This record gives sequence, C-alpha cells and structure tokens, in this order.
Amino acid sequence: MDIRGKGVVLEDVLVGESAAMAELRRLIRQVAPSQASVFVNGPSGSGKEVVARAIHAVSARGAGAYVPVNCGAIPRELLESELFGHEKGSFTGAHAQHRGRFEEADGGTLFLDEIGDMPHDMQVKLLRVLEEKAVQRVGGRGQIAVDARIVSATHRDIEQSIEAGRFREDLFYRLAVFPIELPSLADRAEDVPLLVRHFTSRETERPCARFSDQALDRLAGHSWPGNVRELRNVVDRANILYPDQTIGAEQVELLLVRRGRISIAERVALWEASEPPVREVETSPSTAAAPGIEADPLIIDPAHGVDLRSVLAEIERRYIEQALDHSSGVVADAARMLSLQRTTLIEKMRKYELKAA
Repeated sequence: MDIRGKGVVLEDVLVGESAAMAELRRLIRQVAPSQASVFVNGPSGSGKEVVARAIHAVSARGAGAYVPVNCGAIPRELLESELFGHEKGSFTGAHAQHRGRFEEADGGTLFLDEIGDMPHDMQVKLLRVLEEKAVQRVGGRGQIAVDARIVSATHRDIEQSIEAGRFREDLFYRLAVFPIELPSLADRAEDVPLLVRHFTSRETERPCARFSDQALDRLAGHSWPGNVRELRNVVDRANILYPDQTIGAEQVELLLVRRGRISIAERVALWEASEPPVREVETSPSTAAAPGIEADPLIIDPAHGVDLRSVLAEIERRYIEQALDHSSGVVADAARMLSLQRTTLIEKMRKYELKAA
C-alpha cells in the first residue's frame, strides 16, 4: 500500500527514529489495509489516539468518518445511548431521535478509547453488536446494520482486568484481532529531541523557545511518567515562559518540576497565555480583585478586599480547562493531571459547564 500516495506520511504523524517507532509504523502498514479490529495498549500519554487516527488515515476507510469515543468519560447511564443511539421518547430527556456513534462511524472507523473502563453490562451489549454487526437504538425495535472498523485502546493492564473479572475475555478476543503495544517515552529516549522539534515546528501563534544541546540531554534523561503528552506540556510551557530564547539544562530542570513554586512573573505569563474564560466571573465593587488574578492571586488589596470563593473557583476552572486541553479531552487523563478522581472531575466539569473536546 502506497502510504505517501494517499497524502499521509506515517513518519510525519508518528515521530521518532527509534527501533520501537520503526516497528510501530511497520505494524500499522501491515494492519491498515485489512478490516481487522485493532487493540492498542500503552501507558497514558503514549499516543494511542494518534495511532488510531493513523490506522484510519492510511486504510481504505480513510475517506470515511473517524469517530472517537472515550468510554471512561461518558456517564454510565448515557453510554448505551451514546454508542447505539436512541428513539424519541425512549427515556426522560429523549426529545428527538439520536444516531449513536456506531451509526456515525458507518463506512469509517470507530475508536473506543479507555475501553477498559467500560461497565460490565455494556461489555455484553457491545459484544453482541460486534457479533451481529448491527445496533438497536435505546427504545427501538429494529436492527440497524453498521459497518465500522473498531480500534480500541486502554492504558490498563487488560490481562489483569480479565483475570479479576472486570473485563470479558470473549470481548477482548473480538477487539484484539491485531494487538499493538505502545512503548513508553522513557523506552525511546532517543526520540525526545525529534519530538521537541516536532512540537515547536507546529507552533505558529507565538515565538518558540530554543533548546540547547544540554537542555535536550536533560529532557532525554527524564523518566517521563506522563509520556509524550507530558513532553508536549513541557515544550508548551517553555514557549510561554521563554519565547524566542535559548534555554539550558537549568531552565529545563525548573520546567520539569510538577508541583514546585513559581515566580510571580511566571504566573503572570502562564495566566496571560491561557485561553479566555468561557464565562466571566461576576464581580461587584467589593470583589474587584477577583478579575485581577493575572497580577497575582496571592495579593489582597486592603481597599477592596477579595471574593476568595470566586477567585478560587476561577483558578479551579482554568486548571480544568487546561488539563482537558492538554489531555485532548480525555477526562481520565485530565483527572490524573489534577490528582482528582474521574467522577469528581466530571462533577466539576458540570459545575463550570465545561465539556471534553
């Protein structure tokens, strides 16, 4: 199959010259022309969705829809409707007919991310759909034929989940016709400089930081518990704090501190670079300090005081927005960045009317 002839160059999508990345590209070239279901396993932040998109892009279904679903981010009671659709009036709030993700992916690829988080009862229903190649909408009677290639992924130890009875073995074998194991970034440290150049080359909105050889050596020696996503976050932060500057190992050391103190200047730069709020925080003359977070949220103007609740809520909402952005809308990963339970983060997203991308 001529990958370049389709306008998709795997080397541009899956960056790296390590043996592990060369093997990954080889596997994708092998499986893409087939209709086999692919199961991608790898640590959080290792690029599982990038692999799923690459498989779709270079397959015969590349012109069809690519439909991603994060099984861990959808409330349990809504997952069946989200996947299979529902008929009008089938439950409270079902004001219109709704096509599910399987129908949307007909003729294309359905990516089931964090499949290891799927409730057991939904696993049974999913297995039936995969076997019959048809869905039945919630509240519907007829079967609707669907032709969607399934790529699924999880960061969990799926064998351990099967042994513990949390994941059905028969469903796993249906999904894992062609399994792919992604390496951690620490296992391909030689790719770190290439990834840094890749991320900076894609930045078009502001001048980028330049990483010295010493800085790149320090990055290559990091353990990268957050994998490629963590590296991208570090590069983004470097671009914010050191635009159009060359940084060394000392600056990289500060960028790698996950929960350290930062200076007022750094805090100002980070707030100014963050996206505008989805909604403004209501203020009054007595709470005029609330919008002044950019200056320094730790300084109180004695003349006006501060509405601490509003300030903290605004800070919390902004951190959630940034975590969702850095995790590409993967709620489970965003929750880990924020040291929250996934269900707690979902409640906070509802509170601030935030949605996953």
